[in-house]
Amino acid sequence: MMDTPFNMMIIAIAVIILLVQGSWMFRDAGRNGHNKWLWGLLGLIQFPTYLLIYLLFVRKKGGRA
Repeated sequence: MMDTPFNMMIIAIAVIILLVQGSWMFRDAGRNGHNKWLWGLLGLIQFPTYLLIYLLFVRKKGGRA
């Protein structure tokens, strides 16, 4: 395994991005009447696929985009 500082920094940045994305999707989905737990968990899994799906389809359908 290559545990270089660069690799650890990339992992740390990825974790931060996923946590921010998941928490934002959780709060926004709750405010707009969507299933906040579903979108929050999906936001923790992958970046940016579920964020794009949420912004393009779910949030737009709610009338506030």
